[in-house]
Amino acid sequence: MKRKLLFLFAVFAATVVSMAVQKPVFLAWYVASEGFSAADWWQVVWHGLSLDLTVAGYVTALPLLVVLASLWVRLPERIVQRFFWAYFAAVAIFTAAIFAVDLGLYEHWGFRIDSTILIYLADPREAMASVDFWLGVRQTLLFVVYAAAMIWLYVRVVRLFGGEPLGWRSALPWSFGILLLAGFDFLAIRGGTGASVANVSKVCFSSDMLLNHAAINPVFSFLSSLGDRTDYAAEYPFFDEQTRAERFEALRGNRPGAAPASHVLRVERPNVVLIILESFARTIMEAEVDGEPVMPYMRQLREEGLWFENFFANSFRTDRGEVAIMSGFPAQTRISIMKLPAKSRDLPSLARSLDREGYATRFVYGGDLNFTNQASYMYATGWRQLFWQKDFAFDAPTSKWGYDDRTMCDWFGEQVIEWSAEGGPFLAGLLTLSSHAPFDVPYDKFEDRVLNAMAFADECVGRMIERWKASPAWDDLLVVLVADHGFPYPKTSVYNEPLRHRIPMIWTGGALATPACTVEEYASQIDLCATLLGQLGVAHDDFDYSKDIFSPKLPKFAYYAFNDGFGVVDASGEAVYDAAADRVVSQTAPGLLEIGKTLLQTTYVDIGRR
Repeated sequence: MKRKLLFLFAVFAATVVSMAVQKPVFLAWYVASEGFSAADWWQVVWHGLSLDLTVAGYVTALPLLVVLASLWVRLPERIVQRFFWAYFAAVAIFTAAIFAVDLGLYEHWGFRIDSTILIYLADPREAMASVDFWLGVRQTLLFVVYAAAMIWLYVRVVRLFGGEPLGWRSALPWSFGILLLAGFDFLAIRGGTGASVANVSKVCFSSDMLLNHAAINPVFSFLSSLGDRTDYAAEYPFFDEQTRAERFEALRGNRPGAAPASHVLRVERPNVVLIILESFARTIMEAEVDGEPVMPYMRQLREEGLWFENFFANSFRTDRGEVAIMSGFPAQTRISIMKLPAKSRDLPSLARSLDREGYATRFVYGGDLNFTNQASYMYATGWRQLFWQKDFAFDAPTSKWGYDDRTMCDWFGEQVIEWSAEGGPFLAGLLTLSSHAPFDVPYDKFEDRVLNAMAFADECVGRMIERWKASPAWDDLLVVLVADHGFPYPKTSVYNEPLRHRIPMIWTGGALATPACTVEEYASQIDLCATLLGQLGVAHDDFDYSKDIFSPKLPKFAYYAFNDGFGVVDASGEAVYDAAADRVVSQTAPGLLEIGKTLLQTTYVDIGRR
């Protein structure tokens, strides 16, 4: 039995080592002139280990089953060893091919290999025609050396296998032991016990994307993207390409001369704090229990600040809402571009635009930013520093999603004051989490768990802002509060109706010239980037979809997407369309349906081109 266990551990360890060695090779290949420190090299290997463990978990799954069978049935060692030689040779050849091709392509693609390469392999003659001869020789040699090294290592591992069965008295308890090992193997495959499963974001740790890319396991990157073979441009063929492009030009946010008609800031380059409020629906903000407001702080801030009366979320999910808010990119129906790193990495972004203007960019979350590839997206789009659960060691319990809003608002509130004192403008983002299911919060104000959690989050954020008001930081501060998406409250609300997607957006802070004002124009999350950058005097030509709310030359409407359809709302009415059923759910204003179809089709054409 000792040989069987040693064999399994050796398989897992050999695979991890084989994968980990790719990191220093990649770094030596690409960063010789970058001047990274030894600590950077170690960080790459250390952070990349999580995906190496995942790949090792997959490789070890079949040997686990064979060992389990060998407890009960005699398996001739020579036959099993030949089977394993073939199995591990296939693993080695596949891994070496992926690694060699990826290493050669990275300098041209700028991202680690994924299933995109299959598009080019569909025409091998054309693919080979673009390969330099010496590049082909070099990568072939790398493939041979790496595959041979892996095979040499696996051959020695296979010799450890013992095929002798055990008596049933020993086989039974050891079977449970092997199943326990299988459980740990499953955890390695899944990526741990946290809410986020294995994804490329798990290895991201630096604002330098080259280091993050170096930490990615190319085998995982390729295999995890195999399901993404969608022809995005053909998903919603409402119009022919020429008609679609012409219709979109009328909706484009970055057209010439679309400057704001009014400026609401008294400070030219204020410190900007972006607070993304989990599930803060407009209906909950308006809700009361026995005459007591659920969100008194939000109501107070509405009266004191710049209130956007007709503002809507672009989606029903946090990841899509974040991209809409921070990149001005419309939400999708059945996919999330945040989960497609090769496509989301070059999206325009508020952080990147302000980083170019000398702003320090920092984002804070009390939970796991690996979830839905958030860390990868944020690092790629200009956020220089990320602070999340792994960086904190608060003397406070955590919920399913992480540290609660009270803990995080206390810390973030103090940090904003400290950052303000340092001088130099900054953009600081905070994503709250306590108002997310299962709504488990250290608070007891309302019997309804949802309303109680919402009230808790409202109070935490409200008190944080009161603290800023009493500090010198307030004079140069612009605070933008916006929900990531709505919430089905009341429960009778329909998932695709406009009311379900109506959310609050409030601007407050000492940097405002007109602290109390209501903006009536219809808009949505994608319009925040152009509107804010326009007020700061920062160019936003790269934001195709984001419309400056204060520009009189741009159309005023709100667009949102749900599971397989869209809604459009403006001052004249609404249009809701179910693409799955190919039917109009509601239409009270002419022309809005065509706007929604144009935006949905253009979004997917855009994704297909990236």
